Amino acid sequence: MAKARRPVSLAQQNLRWLAALFLGLELVTVVAALVFVLLPLAQRSADDLSGLMVLSAQTWVELPADRRPDFEVELRTRHLLALRPGMAPPPDTGLRHGFYLRFLERALERRQGEPAFFTSEAGPDGGEWLWTSVAVGGRPIGVGFAYARMKTHPFQALAVALLAGTLGVSLAAWWLARRIAGPVTALEEAAAQLATGASPALLPETGPRELAQLAGHFNRMALQVRELLDARTTLLAGVSHDLRTPLARMRLALEMLTLKPDPSLLARLEADIEEMNGLIGQLLDLARGVAGEPASCLELGPWLNERAHRHAEAAARAGASVTVHGPEGLRVWAPPGLLGRVVDNLLGNAIRYAPGPVELHAEAVTTGQPPATVRLSVLDRGPGIPPEQLAAVWRPFQRVEGSRSPQTGGYGLGLAIVRQLAQSQGWQIGLAAREGGGLRASVEVPLANSPA
Repeated sequence: MAKARRPVSLAQQNLRWLAALFLGLELVTVVAALVFVLLPLAQRSADDLSGLMVLSAQTWVELPADRRPDFEVELRTRHLLALRPGMAPPPDTGLRHGFYLRFLERALERRQGEPAFFTSEAGPDGGEWLWTSVAVGGRPIGVGFAYARMKTHPFQALAVALLAGTLGVSLAAWWLARRIAGPVTALEEAAAQLATGASPALLPETGPRELAQLAGHFNRMALQVRELLDARTTLLAGVSHDLRTPLARMRLALEMLTLKPDPSLLARLEADIEEMNGLIGQLLDLARGVAGEPASCLELGPWLNERAHRHAEAAARAGASVTVHGPEGLRVWAPPGLLGRVVDNLLGNAIRYAPGPVELHAEAVTTGQPPATVRLSVLDRGPGIPPEQLAAVWRPFQRVEGSRSPQTGGYGLGLAIVRQLAQSQGWQIGLAAREGGGLRASVEVPLANSPA
């Protein structure tokens, strides 16, 4: 069986594509420079040199004999040209010095009307010269120029540029591929750790915008997963702890009932069952906290008065009172049942832990623009919460009151339910100490018909 081919990594794939792209651009640049710059310049230079060669031969023929030596010296020193009267046209020896010499032969052929070829011989200075013959006035005159005039190497220059560009492009492609693939590789490793149940380190939110945003989303997801795992552990530990006490009392009551029936034991059994039922009910509330419910427009005045009326009896038993404050005609856009559960939990906590005057307050939040939210606050004058515990009380089974008794401290699930419900709607929630003592618990809900 053939071994499965291992897929390439993202860095390798990006390196290949970037290298191929850059090399293609290099080749296009080289071809464009050759076709549109070097070749036209070489043709123009060959035309100019052929004209100079023919003109030099014609001038030499027309000059008096005593002036010709001076003219030959001037040609050799200023133009690296030499004349050789009576030189027969050289045959085609197959001598090739690149495309420039080919252009020069064609230029001479156009000027004379017959093929022209070059031969390599020693020149006046002893160096290598290229010679051909030009017919002037029916007599052949050899015209030569120093090979140094052709010591330009455009193809070598292009080859060096292509090689340097290839090396630079390869390094740049490798760097870019590593820069792009590095964060993705780190994300893949962190996701693999998260999949095994481990808690990976948070990724740095740096680099290109998309990768930084991706790292930010992953970090938030990892924190949420970590919080969910912590909440699950806390939830299971809290349930087992809070159910063990009534179960132990029920077992003791059942053993005592077998010995002697007693109505008080039956009442105690019923109270323990109600306690367990209350705990299970709050756990169910926590589990279905994000259940979907359509939003609607709520008139806050009557709605808040109704919430206060529902808690009036419980407040009277606890020695508290609930009053509603807020402007008339204020409307919010929210699911009624879900918002009611949030406000009921906050009111219930205030009545339980801070007997006395409790205020249910509504106000539009102004930020220099038309108000977009309404802040619903539950204000009390109770003992409050220590600042170091304000963040912890949102977790399940976190209680400020340390007795662990549902009668005095509740189950520690009310604020956890409030946070889950608020997060499911994107509402802002908060706890803050009040001046003069007490606590402010608030939730911000969108104002009806606002841009938000």
